[in-house]
Amino acid sequence: MSYEAKLRDLGLALPPPPKPVANYVPAVRAGELLFLSGVLPMQDGKLCMTGKLGEVLSVEQGKEAAQIAALNALAIVKAEIDSLERVVRVVKMIGYVASASGFTDQPQVLNGASDLLVAVFGAAGRHARVAVGAVELPRQAPVEIELILQVA
Repeated sequence: MSYEAKLRDLGLALPPPPKPVANYVPAVRAGELLFLSGVLPMQDGKLCMTGKLGEVLSVEQGKEAAQIAALNALAIVKAEIDSLERVVRVVKMIGYVASASGFTDQPQVLNGASDLLVAVFGAAGRHARVAVGAVELPRQAPVEIELILQVA
C-alpha cells in the first residue's frame, strides 16, 4: 500500500505545502538526505492554534498540533521529491514545544508527529528525536518540527 494510501486510511490528506514566512527555503537536499526547515502547524495559511502547552493548551491539543505540523512537513517532502514513495526512512525529528514554566511533557506532545510518521512509513518512520521545551516559538505557535529524511 502506498504511503499516501496509508494517509487516506488514517482519514488524513496532505495539505498544500506551506510557504516560507521569512528568507529561507522549505527544504535542502544533500545527497540522499533531505533536511526540512522548521514546520509549524498551519492550516489554510494560519496557525491551527496558538499558545503554550501547560498554560492554555493541553497535551492532547499539542499532539494534534504536532500531527498537523507533520502533515505539513510531508507536504513539503512530496513537493521536493515528487512522491512520498521516494522516502527511504525518516532519520531524525527535532521538535520544539512552546512550554509554560514547569511543563515537562514535551515528548508526549511530539508523539503526535512521531506516531503519524510511524503509521505512514512503518519501520522506516521510526526515527531519532529531540524534544525541546521553548519559551516562545514563531507566531505563538505551540510546536515546530524539523525533519531529516533519507530519500531515493
